[in-house]
Amino acid sequence: MSSASSSGAFAAACIQQHLRHVVDLQADVLADRDPEPLHQLRVRFRRLRSTLKQFAPALVLPPSADDGRIAKIARRLGMARDLDVLRLRLDQDLLPLLPEQELLALKKMFKQLRRERKLAFEELVEILQSRRYLRLLADLQGWLKQPGFTPLGDEPVLGWLPQWKLAVLADLLPHPGWRVDDPHGTSGLEAVHQLRRRLKAARYGLANLRGLEPDDTALDRWVSRFKAMQETLGDLNDLQVLQSAITRQLDSEIDAVVPTLAALLADSRTTAWDQWLQLSAALRPIAGRQQLYAFILDSPSPQPVSPQPVTA
Repeated sequence: MSSASSSGAFAAACIQQHLRHVVDLQADVLADRDPEPLHQLRVRFRRLRSTLKQFAPALVLPPSADDGRIAKIARRLGMARDLDVLRLRLDQDLLPLLPEQELLALKKMFKQLRRERKLAFEELVEILQSRRYLRLLADLQGWLKQPGFTPLGDEPVLGWLPQWKLAVLADLLPHPGWRVDDPHGTSGLEAVHQLRRRLKAARYGLANLRGLEPDDTALDRWVSRFKAMQETLGDLNDLQVLQSAITRQLDSEIDAVVPTLAALLADSRTTAWDQWLQLSAALRPIAGRQQLYAFILDSPSPQPVSPQPVTA
């Protein structure tokens, strides 16, 4: 989609791209031969949701595209993938380093993870075949054939480029997660978890805007920074979830039953937190924040254009 497009037409092209990937991935996800299609489906569905929110002021969408409904679907899509991530981290990073006696002590947990993954996949199949989910996809595909825009959506996208940046960045820097000192307490853990989600939304939203400016260097730099921060906080979250899952299956404290694993988890959490502090340090002072504000406002001057409709 050209930078000469209207905001609505540009948004519709983004929606079309994400929706096509969601639909194309369904068969491989249901086959469940490889965890990667499920990962890609989850990412694309989240990107679709982020795009609908980002450009909402420009679009007249069908009722089924309500964000609350989409959020419920997104949460349920994530359960099986979360368990895949935990098992992958165990298999690749942790289990090869454990003594035999600790591996034996974890047998009960492995069985429970397999049971939970089976149940989560059954729920995933139910979601992907549900009327609500299929109606959402069908309604969006129908909308793309004749998309509806607000008056703002008929205006040139370049004229509103700072707004489309602001839509995904406005509440990022004031988020309390930046000021957490202890990520292991309940409140601190939740704050950085929510910040991780905000960083992911910022990254997805900025990625939607590629190609609108003559040079995407600045945009790509911010996308890369947010991705690194998000993934580091993701590591921290995964390690906490994994420790909680292990603790639930043990009869005693984790340090007593699997001390090597407990030490590995503690070291990994410390490493992830130290990395987060390094990555986020530049955005904490006012000079760092001003760099982001300048990026939001820095946009090329739009040329007058006529609205361009998008076809599916």
